[in-house]
Order: sequence, then C-alpha cells, then structure tokens
Amino acid sequence: MTATRLAGDLAIQAAFDRARDEDRAALIVYLTAGYPDVATSKACFAAAVRAGADVLEVGIPFSDPMMDGPVIQAANQHVIESGLTVARQLDLVASLHHLDVPKLVMTYVTIADTRGYPRFADECAEAGLAGVILPDLPAPEADPWLREARRRGLATVFLASSVSTDERLAAIGRASTGWVYATGLMGVTGVNAVAGDVTERLVARVREHTELPVAVGIGVRDRRSAAEVARYADGVIVGSSIVRAAGEGDPAGAPERVGELVRELRAGVADR
Repeated sequence: MTATRLAGDLAIQAAFDRARDEDRAALIVYLTAGYPDVATSKACFAAAVRAGADVLEVGIPFSDPMMDGPVIQAANQHVIESGLTVARQLDLVASLHHLDVPKLVMTYVTIADTRGYPRFADECAEAGLAGVILPDLPAPEADPWLREARRRGLATVFLASSVSTDERLAAIGRASTGWVYATGLMGVTGVNAVAGDVTERLVARVREHTELPVAVGIGVRDRRSAAEVARYADGVIVGSSIVRAAGEGDPAGAPERVGELVRELRAGVADR
C-alpha cells in the first residue's frame, strides 16, 4: 500500500467498516454494464443498492475473458454484440453517481492497455469509480498501471488463489488497495460452489501479508453459501447468480429479481 491513502481506498474501507460495525461481512455485487440493456442495467444497479449491496462491481465486457463463466460470458457477449462501447459503458457508470456506495470496474488488461493506462485511469476517475479490478494483471508486473491509478486516486484490487505462493501473496498484499480478492475455487465464475476449507485457509494466508479486508468471490451464489463465506471473510462477492437474475425473464422484472436475490444475500452475510 502507498503511505498516503487513496480516495478510492478510503471509500472502500468505509464500506467494509460499516459492515464490520454491523457485525457482518460486506456484500459486493457484480453486474455487467449495459445488460440486458442500458435502462434495465441502471435499474438493476439501483435495485442492488436499495436491497443492501455495500459495493458494486461494474463489469466492462471483454471478448476473451479468462475468469468469467458461461453466465457472465453470455451477458458480456450480448453487450458486445449490441454495440455498446466502453465509453458508453463508462457513461452508464457516471449516471450511477446518486448510488452512495463505492463502485469498481472489473475488466481485463487488454481493455485498459488498448485505451492506454493514463486515459483509462482518467476515464474511470471521471466516471466516479473508486477502483479497478483487472484479474489478469499480475501484481509483480503492475507498476505501470499502479502509477496511473494512484495519480487518480483509484484503488486496485488484486486476486489471490489457493495455488498462489507465499511470495506471490506478499506481492499481492503490497500492491493491493481497497481489498484483496480471494478466489473461492479454481476455475471460472458461476460453475461450482465455493470450496470452503480451501478458501478459508487461503483467507488466513492472505491475512499474513496485508491488513486490507479480504473478500471471497467465485462460487458464492445464495444465502447459504454467502453465510458460510461470511463466517471467515470480510466480504462476500456475488456475480453470476445476480447476472442470471438480471437476464432471465422479462427485462421489466429484472430489477425486482435482482433486488430479491440481493436481499437474501444481505441476510446471508449477517448470518455468521
């Protein structure tokens, strides 16, 4: 971490602190920007916050994701085929300024690199984002991006997995701001349930290298799995089941479906 706390880092920390003060884990909700359409997407983000999301992850689609499973891949492809550009997706993010929770963009290095790190950092900051998650950016190679993120006060969340060495976890701990993202299983999102014992050990290992909150994603899908993860993690990240709720059925009912699921998940993170 940097000696001077970044604005995005402070906003994220405040969200985790509020959750801790309420004796629960923070709930982090992922939705793909522009899915199933722009108006419905905005309404789903708002519904998630009303239902209790502490932090929003805003997915910026990429055509060749390494981490996303079939549900999010299908949503991303739908957005790409609709012609919604990255600039318009960031405009959508900017329109969510009234939602008083930290927002982070989740995308891939190719998107940031294609736009140029300085430009992408500027765009993210100007859209009101607190930070960025680039799952394919290795912490030891991240300095060029981190310089630009720090310039604009953006937190950068790095991912840790059960196969990460202690050396890699130390690098992740040094580079991360906001929180550390512990992957709940090996593989892609939305396919299998979180691997409890393995993930709990991973969280403990990550905490040896950072004082940041540790949030678990990949494999959390319902109140029961959220409650299990909340027992040992500072935050619970849910994506595929939320995106599925947004995309299945009549778009007019998507915000209600998302809100209902987020309310169940919020109850789960308080069940520990």
